Parts: sequence; C-alpha cells; structure tokens
Amino acid sequence: MTVESVKPVTEETCAPREAPLAGGAVPVLGHGLKLVRDPLAFMSGLREHGDVVRLKLGPKTVYAVTTPELTGALALSTDYKIDGPLWESLEGLLGKEGVATANGPRHRRQRRTIQPAFRQDAIPAYGPVMEEEAHALTERWRPGETIDCTSESFRVAVRIAARCLLRGEYMDERAERLSVDLATVFRGMYRRMVIPLGPLYRLPFPANREFNRALADLHLLVDEIVAERRASGQKPDDLLTALLAAKDDNGEPIGEQEIHDQVVAILTPGSETVASTIMWLLEVLAAHPEHAEKVRAEVESVTGGQPVGFEHVRRLTHTNNVVVEAMRLRPAVWILTRRAVTDTALGGYRIPAGADIVYSPYAVQRDPRSYARHLDFDPDRWLPERAGEVPKYAMSPFSVGNRKCPSDHFSMTQLSLITAAVSAKYRFEQVGGSNDSTRVGITLRPHKLLLTARPW
Repeated sequence: MTVESVKPVTEETCAPREAPLAGGAVPVLGHGLKLVRDPLAFMSGLREHGDVVRLKLGPKTVYAVTTPELTGALALSTDYKIDGPLWESLEGLLGKEGVATANGPRHRRQRRTIQPAFRQDAIPAYGPVMEEEAHALTERWRPGETIDCTSESFRVAVRIAARCLLRGEYMDERAERLSVDLATVFRGMYRRMVIPLGPLYRLPFPANREFNRALADLHLLVDEIVAERRASGQKPDDLLTALLAAKDDNGEPIGEQEIHDQVVAILTPGSETVASTIMWLLEVLAAHPEHAEKVRAEVESVTGGQPVGFEHVRRLTHTNNVVVEAMRLRPAVWILTRRAVTDTALGGYRIPAGADIVYSPYAVQRDPRSYARHLDFDPDRWLPERAGEVPKYAMSPFSVGNRKCPSDHFSMTQLSLITAAVSAKYRFEQVGGSNDSTRVGITLRPHKLLLTARPW
C-alpha cells in the first residue's frame, strides 16, 4: 500500500561531473558530528546544496541524494546494492544471511521463501489475531491512567508479528525484553554508523558494555524461539515452519545461521518500525483531536457501532490517510544507504564503484518542492483527487523495487486497525513528564510519550 503518483522520471542528459562537497566538515569526524548533533536538520538542509552532495564521514566520502526522482532511480538501479554504513552497522543485529542484508541470488531465494506469508490473499488469515491484539491494547488501558506509549507500542507490534508469523503464544515477557534491547541496540548502531571509530567501540566503556549485553540478549531470544519450535514438533502454517523447511540453491536445508538471521529479520526491524509508527500515531491523535474525532466518527459509521474488525479496514478512508500522513512526517526509517557496484552516474554526477550513497526519506517527504504546506499534518492530501500532485517517489514508505518491504500490506493493515480501535474508544492527552520530541536512532520515535486515555 505504497503511495506513489505517476509523474514520469526524467532521463539524465548531462555528462557526469563531481558532486559538490557539503560545508561544515570538521577534521577527523567530517560531517559525522553534524549527523550526531542534529541529523534531521542536516539531511533536510542538503537539498539546498544540490541533488547529489558529497559528505565526509570519518575518512570516507559518502554521496547524499536529495530528490525523489534520484532516490527512486537509486532504489531501482542494478548499479547499487544493499550495503554501506547503515547496513554495516546493522550486521551485528541482522547478520549477513537474512533477507534484510542479503544481495543477489540469496536475496531472491529468501524473498521467495517469505513472500507467501505476506501476499495480499494471505493477510485475511491474520485478521483475527490483529483484531484481538488491537482490542486487547485498549482493554489494558484504564481511563485517566498514564500510558507508556513506548512499551505498549512495542508490545502490540511484537505480539502481532509473533502470533501471525511465528505462531508464538509466549511473547509477553519476551516483548518487554525485545523493546528494551532494541532501544539500546538501535541507538548504538546509529552512533557506529555516523562516527565509524572502529576499534574504539570494542573498548569496555559503559555504553559499549550496555550495547553488547542488549545485542547478546536479542540473539539469545531468537535462539529460544527456534529451539522451542523444534522441540514442540509442531508445524503450523506460518513463516517459521517455512524457514525450517526451506532449501538452498543446491536443494539442501538452509543452515542454522540463515534460519537465525531470518527470524531476527522478521522480529526486530519489523517490530521496531511498526512500534515507532504506532507511537507517532498516538502522538498524532493527542496533538490533532479534530482528526481523532474524524477517525472515531468514520469508524462508527462504517461499523455501525460494533467493534472494528479486519473486514472494515479498507472502508476506513480517513483512518488510512491518517496513517499515511503520520508516516510521511515521521517515517520510522529515516535514513537508508546503498553502495555502487560499478562506476556509474546519478543525476548527472559521477559515482565511483564502491562508493556509499545515503538518502533520507524524512527529508524527501518534507521537501516543500514536493508538498504544499509541507510541515502541516494534512491526511486529506492522500485523497485520490490530491494524491496525484505528489511527485513519484516523494512518498514510498515501504521502498520500491526488489528491496520493497514484503510486509507492506501486513503493516498497513495492522496500523490502520490499531488506529481505528484506539480512536473508537478513547481520546488522548499528553501528561506531565511526556516528551514527544523526536529521538533519532536507526529509526525515529518520540523520546518518552506519555498519554492519558479519556472515553469519548
């Protein structure tokens, strides 16, 4: 359920030339210091310096792409592969054998294994679980009590992923472990990406010890999940069963490391990004009560006052548009990288083989050249009569091409259903101690969103 218009991509006609160097680099760290201090403003400001801009991250030269057209070209071209600072920083979590980080034939084989679980015709089977978890979320909340949106968002995201894709009934305690571990791991990985100091991250500093503990616990959690499934002898029709039965290109069972990395890729990035989006949706409902009321009224109209269910989601037009607009302004995945596999050109600028390319969906999706009133929260911009005004690739929340997130329909369905369920029952207010400013790591989330739920 990506959001793209049909405006054409223009062909490059100019001879390749050297991209301009962004200003503000400092010795040793280059632009890494700016990326640490205010990364969102820094990436958004690069559009003023050109369509392609050179950055220095430590000793490395990295190319930043700033326009929708070129981010689309980057994602679709075979001249670039999944690699670079982001993916190198994620290898400790995702490994090298999972679908998120693999390239070439391995990646194509892995997508064939997992894709059936995310086909549109497979999603209705997950409907009862999504409904149950969405309504359980609202039942846990008591009017007037403070809701810790971080833990609640992770809990529902992990439980839906586990119960739908791994058929797990044991995820309550593990969801809590996962949410704590992921916060630590993703924060540390972002630091390693923008300031690549190599051996210094192996020294026994407190932050390094905390990072290593959280990372080890994540991998232990995955091993527990796989071991319990093997010991049970059960073979439910789910993604974990498909992985345990998968064959490699030689017809042999895939290795234990690949199974491990695939489960990590199912549980962690998906849970992190969906949970972050749920947090922003809750923030939106509190900050924009007019849209919360419009969602509530739409749900009541569509359901006739009955509990909202999977079968209602497609008819919840405004609710779906609220989800899309929240993802535009606060994309969970705000920075992505690729690596050139050959000497090539992008936007008329020379890109040497082996060079890393970075772009920011956050910056692209807030570009005033693409969006009227670009900082306004305006769900109606996604109505059919207005969505065509948005340039192609200016809004691709699940990416495009062969790296498009396979779980896009799965994710959109649960996000819309959760938004509908909580809005039908409650309106929200921030409370003392809440901090909805943006916390930047590998993903974006509020620092500490605390809400109270009030019945309508």
